[in-house]
Amino acid sequence: MAATRRMTVSQALIEFLANQWTVDGEIRERTIPGVFGIFGHGNVAGVGQALRQLNVDQPDLMPYHQARNEQAMVHQSVGYARMHRRRGTFASTASVGPGATNMLTGAALATTNRLPALLLPSDTFATRVADPVLQQLEQPWDIGLTVNDAFRPLSKFFDRVQRPEQLYSIALGAMRVLTDPADTGAVTIALPEDVQAETLDVPVSFLQEREWHLRRPLPEPGALARAVAAIRSAKRPFIVAGGGVIYSTAEEALKAVVEATGIPVGTTQAGGGSLVWNHPLYVGAVGATGTTAANRLASEADLVIGIGTRYSDFTTASRTAFRDPGVQFVNINVAAFDAYKHGTQLPVIADARETLVALAGELAGHRVEAPYAERIAREKAEWDDAVDAAFAPSGRDLPGQPEIIGAVQSATGPADVIVQAAGSLPGDLHKLWRVRDPLGYHVEYAYSCMGYEIAGGLGVKRGLTASGDDRDVIIMVGDGSYLMLNSELLTAVAEGIKVIVILIQNHGFASIGHLSETVGSERFGTKYRMYDPETRNFQGEVLPVDLAMNARSYGIDVVEIPPGPGSIDALHVAVVAAKASDRGTFIQVHSDPLIYGPGGEGWWDVPVPGASTLESTQRARAEYDRLRQAQRPLLGTEGPE
Repeated sequence: MAATRRMTVSQALIEFLANQWTVDGEIRERTIPGVFGIFGHGNVAGVGQALRQLNVDQPDLMPYHQARNEQAMVHQSVGYARMHRRRGTFASTASVGPGATNMLTGAALATTNRLPALLLPSDTFATRVADPVLQQLEQPWDIGLTVNDAFRPLSKFFDRVQRPEQLYSIALGAMRVLTDPADTGAVTIALPEDVQAETLDVPVSFLQEREWHLRRPLPEPGALARAVAAIRSAKRPFIVAGGGVIYSTAEEALKAVVEATGIPVGTTQAGGGSLVWNHPLYVGAVGATGTTAANRLASEADLVIGIGTRYSDFTTASRTAFRDPGVQFVNINVAAFDAYKHGTQLPVIADARETLVALAGELAGHRVEAPYAERIAREKAEWDDAVDAAFAPSGRDLPGQPEIIGAVQSATGPADVIVQAAGSLPGDLHKLWRVRDPLGYHVEYAYSCMGYEIAGGLGVKRGLTASGDDRDVIIMVGDGSYLMLNSELLTAVAEGIKVIVILIQNHGFASIGHLSETVGSERFGTKYRMYDPETRNFQGEVLPVDLAMNARSYGIDVVEIPPGPGSIDALHVAVVAAKASDRGTFIQVHSDPLIYGPGGEGWWDVPVPGASTLESTQRARAEYDRLRQAQRPLLGTEGPE
């Protein structure tokens, strides 16, 4: 008879998770190295008790970490997963009702970014013995529906442990998806609070170490041959490097291919770090937030080689980036869903690194023609000069955001990681930040979630520390995003996690303010001002907020840089000092939100009303109609009428 142990469902699940290992070639690491948790009546006696029991019996087996917001727990998991190239992530446990639904945004973010995160939301009684319980949502037309069903469309895997015996198949199914390069994201196991505490005889084999080997599928010979033929016949090929390059550790393979062939590379937000900024064939960001170098080359490309990209509207500049009438797409992606995008007939459904290695051999002796190579060099040099000019201190009392980015860049080390997510910073960083390390750039822009920055940055730092890497993590955040979710500063203080947070104070939503202006809405509702009852608008005095004082209240070291002509130099000094400190630092700097970075000739499709009494909207609509003419349909070459 097989050996068993008498355990609760929660105890069995937590011990199971502690013994799961991801194997990627020679790298072997814990798939779930810890659990974030906020306890309530739904999980305190279940998962909470299981974590406490291990904390006493085997404290190193499954560490527990506090959080201050359930959404932030998932953000930390995602930041960690990025630094570990999807080999590991955290589990997050929450109580019934609001605790569970607070994680919904995090679930959507993880799945959109194709990054693994394990969610363990508590659920109402499976037995319904106490029904309805506190915080239970009731729907008369479906009594079995709970708030956790909202996770279904947000998760790559969802199941509910209605009976203890279901735990085994559910846990194994969850691990399969967490370690699936092609189909990962949020993985949700809903745990009814009564089932969490039920006991069963658990097979010892369920609790033993189990390895999950990451799949690195090779390209099929036929698909590879068709891709090679297309590349060899192209006159102006262009590579779009996405997050898949980073997740498959394909940077060196990419570098080898481009150096052999001379094909230029533009990156998506997730692909930042695929090539270092000063590589002769790296032409910068591509798309709506792209550089002139990348966008000009992309617009004339007759072949686009997409590697590990999901082709978001920012990457394609809302289908205006690739304008050659006969442009073809070779899409290299481990996920068929992404490999077939843009109606391509040249998908290569395989691992990015393995495919690039194969391409290097098949393309031996092939190189782009000299005039194209010269064009690439000219465009890169012109953009590098534009960035140098944008970084130059202006001496204004309120510097522009590009100057601030330049000061931070100059004070950081080559391996330091920049973390950002939402507002105007992602666009400026995508264009301007000079990435010097494959893991040095983490801008969460698939979901572009305001409030991600501090929590995600903590996850990034946890991921680095777990790998024995002591590089600094620089979190840049605007005041709008900071106000959304700043509570994890206390988590950083509580655990002694060193991060450097740079708050750019511009008294409003700078990104949406600019967008509002371009679409004719006159920055309505985007400024942080006192309410004016006469105009029924927020256009009075600047709000009397003191965000530096708010940060100081958490116990983190704070540096306030006052407005003035020397603020950029002071910022540089502050970042250097923060790097030298062994404690976390919060730096506040003020900026002028109306000073923009250099344009990259990209566009983003945000529809403008076709009828309006506002002249500003009418003008914006005319410009919108003009710009839409460059938009390509999925098939064919004609733009919109």
